[in-house]
Amino acid sequence: MARSRRVAAVLSPALVTTAITAAVFTVPQTASAAPVTYQSESATISRGVVESNHTGFTGSGFVNFDNVTGSYVEYTVNAAAAGRHSLVFRYANGTTASRPVDVTVNGTPAVSGLSFPATGAWTSWQTVSTNVNLVAGTNRIRTTATSANGGPNADSLTVDVAGTEPPPGPADSPVALNGQLHVCGTKLCNERNQPIQLRGMSTHGIQWYSQCVKSQSLDALATDWKADIFRISMYIQEGGYETDPRKFTDMVHGYIEEATKRGMYALVDWHQLTPGDPNYNTARARTFFTEIAQRHKDKKNVIYDIANEPNNVSWANVKRYAEEMIPVIRAQDPDGVVFVGTHGWSTFGISDGKSETEVFNNPINATNFMYTFHFYAATHRDNYLNALSRIADRVPVFVTEFGTQTSSGDGGNDFAMSQRYIDLMAQKKIGWTNWNFSDDFRSGAVFKSGTCAGTSFAGTGPLKPAGVWVRERIRTPDNF
Repeated sequence: MARSRRVAAVLSPALVTTAITAAVFTVPQTASAAPVTYQSESATISRGVVESNHTGFTGSGFVNFDNVTGSYVEYTVNAAAAGRHSLVFRYANGTTASRPVDVTVNGTPAVSGLSFPATGAWTSWQTVSTNVNLVAGTNRIRTTATSANGGPNADSLTVDVAGTEPPPGPADSPVALNGQLHVCGTKLCNERNQPIQLRGMSTHGIQWYSQCVKSQSLDALATDWKADIFRISMYIQEGGYETDPRKFTDMVHGYIEEATKRGMYALVDWHQLTPGDPNYNTARARTFFTEIAQRHKDKKNVIYDIANEPNNVSWANVKRYAEEMIPVIRAQDPDGVVFVGTHGWSTFGISDGKSETEVFNNPINATNFMYTFHFYAATHRDNYLNALSRIADRVPVFVTEFGTQTSSGDGGNDFAMSQRYIDLMAQKKIGWTNWNFSDDFRSGAVFKSGTCAGTSFAGTGPLKPAGVWVRERIRTPDNF
């Protein structure tokens, strides 16, 4: 398959700034008290200096932000448990105007435009509080100035490191209704051993389109679209995980928490693409999935996809990779369902001119896992549809990516062919996630260009034709 849809449009600095400002996650709940104070002068500082020329500070000094947009102070803090935590910033602002900052947690936007009002003098110190979600263990909390005046003088950050658990998903959410999933026969089944079909959306690459994953868009996905599952597409190369493993791992942690509190299943997509042999990234995958599985092993909604689209690689090598990686996850999360991509860009070799029998005759030696299949309806016609039908009768399969367009993720929509796939997947209880939940310029991105800079995602107004079509099919009541 062609994969030009993976190459994102270059984002302008203005759009990136808007995106970061807009992506805010909030939960109206305060945390319990177990405060630890972190001095600003001990934090990581970009375009600022440590000074001590104004009395009243604590510690050995304070941070004076440079008077520029983008100057920041980043604190490294530890949380005893994942959940909601209070942050208390001690500061001084001797001007007459507020000096707002954006707050990010582990690289993910958390609070936009947090106001630091004037305190009357640079020697007059006050506090500003907010609440954020932290992961268990180490967290990076960054405060970034959003105006040309820079930020306030920053004395310290006090964190309630104990925190409280995020509120559970709604009682009628997919996770509440189905609980811990497992593979039974060729189907994905809920905790009552009932075969179910999950339907939802995949992000675009989070290195490019994180601005489309924010509280408002996820609220719309969960409550307006009524999605069951949210696929988190973390590229490995192409500007993704390998460039900053800590940043991208923390982003995935945060997105899992956001899906959890909305009652959606979180599909963690190890989006290897180039090179196509997943064994190239085995060491990285072991590190990443060990941490993800260890931290989220007690959740009921996390699914692990260890290979997005193996390509230009033999099935034997994909199988070897899967049989090495599945035990890595099982060591941390014995009950978690694992997905495994197939050769030929997850087509069971069909796109390589082969047939699915190669997998049937040499299956992965593991349990509680599913193979994955991808299609793009305007490109992949009856031979792919018929292959998917045969595959679903023989082995567990989940469609982790599909589109109504060509395999480039662009071009005209073939809704008639797409509907034939939808009907087959409904008939055979094949779960699916659609590509993609972004405002990329291509026809396969569900939102109109520029949507993700705003806060309105519900309804059909913000959607391209493909978005209107797939939203309606996700909204169809589930038979749980």
